[in-house]
Amino acid sequence: MYLKSLLRCSLLLTVVSPFSGAYAQKQPLRLWYQQPAAAWTDALPLGNGRLGAMVFGGVGVDHLQLNEETLWSGRPRAYSHPGAAQYLQPIRQLLAEGKQAEAEAMGEKYFMGLKDPDDSAYQLQKADWFKSVISQTAPAAVDYNDNNWPTMQLPTPEGWERVGLEGTDGSLWFRTTFNVPAKWLGKDLVLDLGRIRDLDLTYVNGQLVGHDEGISKKRKYTIPASALKEGKNTLAVQVINFFDKGGFIGVKSTARTLVVYPEGGDADTVSLGNTWKYFIQNDTPPALPRYEADYLPFGDLYFRFAHGNNSRDYKRSLDLDSALAKISYSVNGVSYNREYFISAPHQCVVMHLTASKPGALSLQAVLNTPHKKYIVQKIDDHTLSLSLEVSNGVLKAAGYLYATATGGKLTVSDTAINLQQATEASFYLVAATSFKNYKEVSGDPVAVCKAALSRVKGVPYNAIRAAHVSEYRKLFSTFSFTVPAGKNSDLPTNERIRQFNMKDDASLVPTFLMYSRYLLIASSRPGTQPANLQGIWNDLLTPPWGSKYTTNINLQMNYWTAEVLNLSSCTQPLFKMINELAVAGHQTAKDHYDAPGWVLHHNTDLWRGTAPINASNHGIWVTGAAWLCLHIWEHFLYTQDTAFLRVQYPNLQGAAQFFEKFLVKDPKSGYLISTPSNSPEHGGLVAGPTMDHQIIRELFRNCSAAAAVLKTDAAFAERLNTLIPQIAPNKIGKHNQLQEWMEDVDDVNDQHRHISHLWGVFPGSDITWKDSAMMKAARQSLIYRGDGGTGWSLAWKVNVWARFKEGDHALLMIKNLFTPAIDDNGRERGGVYNNLFDAHPPFQIDGNFGGSSGIAEMIIQSHTGVIELLPALPSELPDGEVKGICARGGFVLDITWKQGKLHQVKLVSKNGNTCRLKYGAQEIEVVTKKNGTYVFDSGLNRQ
Repeated sequence: MYLKSLLRCSLLLTVVSPFSGAYAQKQPLRLWYQQPAAAWTDALPLGNGRLGAMVFGGVGVDHLQLNEETLWSGRPRAYSHPGAAQYLQPIRQLLAEGKQAEAEAMGEKYFMGLKDPDDSAYQLQKADWFKSVISQTAPAAVDYNDNNWPTMQLPTPEGWERVGLEGTDGSLWFRTTFNVPAKWLGKDLVLDLGRIRDLDLTYVNGQLVGHDEGISKKRKYTIPASALKEGKNTLAVQVINFFDKGGFIGVKSTARTLVVYPEGGDADTVSLGNTWKYFIQNDTPPALPRYEADYLPFGDLYFRFAHGNNSRDYKRSLDLDSALAKISYSVNGVSYNREYFISAPHQCVVMHLTASKPGALSLQAVLNTPHKKYIVQKIDDHTLSLSLEVSNGVLKAAGYLYATATGGKLTVSDTAINLQQATEASFYLVAATSFKNYKEVSGDPVAVCKAALSRVKGVPYNAIRAAHVSEYRKLFSTFSFTVPAGKNSDLPTNERIRQFNMKDDASLVPTFLMYSRYLLIASSRPGTQPANLQGIWNDLLTPPWGSKYTTNINLQMNYWTAEVLNLSSCTQPLFKMINELAVAGHQTAKDHYDAPGWVLHHNTDLWRGTAPINASNHGIWVTGAAWLCLHIWEHFLYTQDTAFLRVQYPNLQGAAQFFEKFLVKDPKSGYLISTPSNSPEHGGLVAGPTMDHQIIRELFRNCSAAAAVLKTDAAFAERLNTLIPQIAPNKIGKHNQLQEWMEDVDDVNDQHRHISHLWGVFPGSDITWKDSAMMKAARQSLIYRGDGGTGWSLAWKVNVWARFKEGDHALLMIKNLFTPAIDDNGRERGGVYNNLFDAHPPFQIDGNFGGSSGIAEMIIQSHTGVIELLPALPSELPDGEVKGICARGGFVLDITWKQGKLHQVKLVSKNGNTCRLKYGAQEIEVVTKKNGTYVFDSGLNRQ
């Protein structure tokens, strides 16, 4: 019955003229600002799925930070740990005996995946390297000559990487001086340096006064009186970090750091100042063993304009309906305009620059990269190239910058493209890597670049622009969302965020949603890699969480909007990844669980690692593959594409086969449970987390339903149907909550960011209003979790509150998500940055996609086999219109509402399925024809 209900609904997206109503006026779909980007999260993102750029829009100097989707660290290799399966049963036994710590210790030692490079070899190399750098103590001496050292402003909260030393690991020396007054002589002093990444050896006047390791430890050292002298004293700190950020990072509180004061009280202090001299002693530490690879930046393009910074009428914008970034301003009466985009048809970053006065455009274009191994050189009289190699990896990359100009003089050197006294110019950047697939890196990036440029040369700029806009709009224009514009809707985007309230700017809600569609188109196209933790945009060699694919919520959340918001084709990279993960995960299933099928733990990367990583208390989580399989079934439900389902069915089958073997009977309850596993990143290694059971039940149901659609595998489907009721069910605990674990141990004061046990409410359908008691228990659990959280956590809560049919509470989560990510004190928090990027913090793109999915859930829900209209409409969105929203079963709808009530709905049937349509207490069944159109009024009466 469940399958039959779901298969009754379908929709073809069509773009039709807007329904009548004042609220349906055309609203500009753009982000815009009156000043250049001051930070990366102010810059505007461009992308074509493979290439990405962040546009800063500076006047005297413009900066485009560049990405190519296949530029990662690491290499093709084995990830799973042969022989780990022999420890599976002992770990299960320890958990059954309540010995969680012992189970985690065993898992950490014997069950985790393999690192690269080998850990034991690294320890020997690290010891030798460390010994060599700490033995060189000359810079600690008072009379050491540091006259030629550069300076750095301390502290550096984001590490020295953010102040010019991107990619620098190893040993750095820092020096400054401080004055000791006569009244302090004979007293021991306290030296407060705040927190340091990662290890320091601190000297005063050549004497070691302290050392420590760890970013969480605040460095407070005692300087003995005997080491001090009246007047100037020399402080030298050797800071060593082996990977990621390094340096002085201050403290999160308002407490003073970088000060000296007498022991016993800090009322009288001497500041160490902010300007310190530094020296890079050794930046080649041995490569740190890593479980998985990192997504890396490609490089940077700078335009340095001869007209300087003194401009008027500045404006920069990102037009979402054309995927064009624009910058305009005037200098000395001359109007300058720039237009940037990344073309999918021509596979290049395109930059068009013009001046209103002939001969007024003079500039220098420079390519750079944070990678250590790189070469910039002239190719010909129009082309500059950048080639690079990845440190701690095997990939090579190349980029070509090609320029043409109208008027003036164009010259190319080995460092830059120079343009003098032109009227307009066009620049085209192409890039590629040696990546061919997750097993092969024999590609020729130079050949790819040359081929791409050959398709651009000789083609007029306007033709390239027109091809880009036309191709992009075929995707973007399939959906629209309009609400009445408030008085703040015309403000610059950063001001709209800062002043956001629904009365004055409800249209920021559809702007956010349409921006998320733009971001998905820009970061996930057929033939590309899936959108990662940051989509396709990253400027750091050591990005947060590797900017990879976290599969215990974040990768999946990236694709929550794709089907419902009419971007089904953008899911193709995800399914290609699933195909590859199923192959890699088969080996992991064998090595770690002695099981058939395939398994995926909580992270993967370009090389498709599937083994447990990081730490056993959260890395041994087994349902990543099963969760990804939900996207296969959902894609079928929305598209009714049986050919797709036939291709993907082996992945559903393989994931189910794994759990058929993996599930074991719990001796206490008699139910089948998942063990060992965890409730993602919460509560440690356990037996029987609720989320696992919800996901596995849904996998079994969907696999069985898919077999029925394809008329195959009946015996296996029957076995799955037999197992479903044997899996440990959802349970209501003593606090009237949905239990997160088998035991009733939930803490009502726990506001952890993950709401994993609510997976069955959303994105799953294991818990619906058909079981109102369980739904109410889930609601109570979410109340206990609270209304705060990181960006993506808030986004998940939007969806769950919408499934509870509480639109006002879902909108409250959207309001919290729209909180400025930087508070008045400069501290980061969950919310959105000035460019509407989601803040974990730092930036993660999943909150953009997840928040927009929640908005869609307010407007339409179809997960129970019925298309329910406006199930969670917030009272503060009384009027609106969506066109092209999709529902399961193959339907596309245009929906208009006025004064909080449904006004009209237009239904297009993609496949001719029977559809059940519901609004409030009214429900009808519609027998449709393929490509048929059906219009209904507020009472669901056919018009």
